[in-house]
Amino acid sequence: MVRTRSVLLTTAIALVAVLGSAGCAEAAAPSSPRAASTASHRDLPASGRPDYQLGGGYTPATGVTIVERDSTDRPAAGKYSICYVNGFQTQPGELSGWERRAPSALLRDDSGKLVADPGWPDEVLLDTRTAAKRAAITKELTRSVDRCADRGFAAVEFDNLDSWTRSGKRLTRSGNLALAASLVRIGHERGLAVGQKNTPQLGKAGRQTTGFDFVVAEECVQYDECAAYTSVYGARVIDVEYSDTLGRSWASVCRQRDRPAMTILRDRDLVTPASDEYVFEHC
Repeated sequence: MVRTRSVLLTTAIALVAVLGSAGCAEAAAPSSPRAASTASHRDLPASGRPDYQLGGGYTPATGVTIVERDSTDRPAAGKYSICYVNGFQTQPGELSGWERRAPSALLRDDSGKLVADPGWPDEVLLDTRTAAKRAAITKELTRSVDRCADRGFAAVEFDNLDSWTRSGKRLTRSGNLALAASLVRIGHERGLAVGQKNTPQLGKAGRQTTGFDFVVAEECVQYDECAAYTSVYGARVIDVEYSDTLGRSWASVCRQRDRPAMTILRDRDLVTPASDEYVFEHC
């Protein structure tokens, strides 16, 4: 899903963040038997040329060294591959699985109606308000994280970290960050670097407290937010600008000194090169 706004830490540090945010119950979130607390991960390279292929995998263009694809896809051969997982909302078409396996993880209003993202009505927000609900979410998402690791991805990023801002004040930042810390732990246990998605308001907390290793930002040039990421993560920031809302020439973006070095331009729907709507540019 495309969102318009929205120092390597050890597993032990990530676990401390979980305990501090959510109490001991959060640390008991189920893990796969394959998880090993001593697993290491490969950091996102500090330089390179990324591509954002969530609309379907295709052969990367010449010079591309980093590729992000959906967890249902396969990693790009020979590239640093990032696995996309919707960590705070359901994916389109997957609501029935959540209702069957983890109904308590779905956010509901006072009348019992499911709460959807106002901008994406086919995505239901996940309920991060209690340790028990966060444990249910973590258990369900571990299936996706295991798939990322088993298929050979090097990293994972969890989308919609900022879902609390679209929940009608039902969710809180602290609840979402407690879940994020649990997901970071799960990713690190499986040897995956874990990326923060958007959410510039976290400042240093995303890295120092929650344990993220890098950032995938959308439109940080467009919204003048890039410094909020680069001041914390340095060069390990990927920025995706969108051609339909850029509002300036691509050349002027590339001349901008405070943009992340790894900034690319994509079409809003992230289609493949077979489509006439396909856009991919890099600085």
